[in-house]
Amino acid sequence: MADYEQDRQKKRRLTKDGDYVDTSKPSAFFRPLGGRDWTISVAVPGSVLSTCRRDDQRTSIVSHLARALAVFSVDEIVIFDDSHPDTRARNVDPSSYTGDVDPCGYLDHLLQYLEMPPFMRRTLLPLHPNLKGAGLMASLDIPSHPHQTDWLPYCEGVTVAGTPKSGKGTIVDVGRKEGTVTISDEVPPKTRITVQIDENDPSMAEPVDPSAPRTEGGYYWGYSVRRCSSLANVFEECAFEGGYDLSIGTSERGISIPDAFPEKKKREPLSFNHLLVVFGGPRGLEYAAENDPELNGMGIVRGRTKELFDHWINVLPGQGSRTIRTDEALFIGLAGLRRLWEGR
Repeated sequence: MADYEQDRQKKRRLTKDGDYVDTSKPSAFFRPLGGRDWTISVAVPGSVLSTCRRDDQRTSIVSHLARALAVFSVDEIVIFDDSHPDTRARNVDPSSYTGDVDPCGYLDHLLQYLEMPPFMRRTLLPLHPNLKGAGLMASLDIPSHPHQTDWLPYCEGVTVAGTPKSGKGTIVDVGRKEGTVTISDEVPPKTRITVQIDENDPSMAEPVDPSAPRTEGGYYWGYSVRRCSSLANVFEECAFEGGYDLSIGTSERGISIPDAFPEKKKREPLSFNHLLVVFGGPRGLEYAAENDPELNGMGIVRGRTKELFDHWINVLPGQGSRTIRTDEALFIGLAGLRRLWEGR
């Protein structure tokens, strides 16, 4: 018993092979398996905040959404407005609190805040009423956020004023305890860039495309945020060449995930380039379609909403609660769908 207590106090445990493991530090660090050019996108409506009456409720939902995106390595989050065009606020003051008048703008603001590495937020994101509860939101702790125990070949950085010792180039703060790095390019101060560290000289780096850590290194590098005015524009304004080649809509009137994607004896990941999973708000995706003038003109409303998607699923048939909140549905749905791309 004494030996057990001693091991427990040291926060160590025995593995199945009898080896000791130090459990005082996290071990589930993201380990890339090679570059990937395929992407996972998620779309949610602004009405996810419609049941909130206080700011702490709104920040809680945004925090849950962002955590789901990070945990399941989602590359893009699309925020679409599912309200009727005639009810939307006009001339919203961008410097004021928008959680109660412009939920899409509020989601956009806070999701971008959480995705941004903490060390550069004070430089790039000025104080704002929307961020008054930001300290209550959970950290994403993703590879693009620097950590003292990690060394990665890529970094997110923000350019700073000043001249490098060489007299040419730009100084970039990458949030490392070793200090700043220098790039040969001339970039204005307070610009966010992605850089690759020189293996031979860690004080030097070169700017790369923001997608390079994913496509070349295989790292999960956070999510981009896109905002659009309707459900139809989620598809029409897609930034990926060729659009989304696989789309999944979620509804309590859909079929279960196992029925939509039956298990095979030989488990193989689904083939796609850009996958989109769309979640509805408290009144579902049918409500978003009814408030979309373009879809109305095409007759895609109510029961025909499912025609927008390749698959129409129910993430949790037989739920115990009358409702599943969208932030809950993200965790449930992505956990069930993850096998479609796991192992690619």
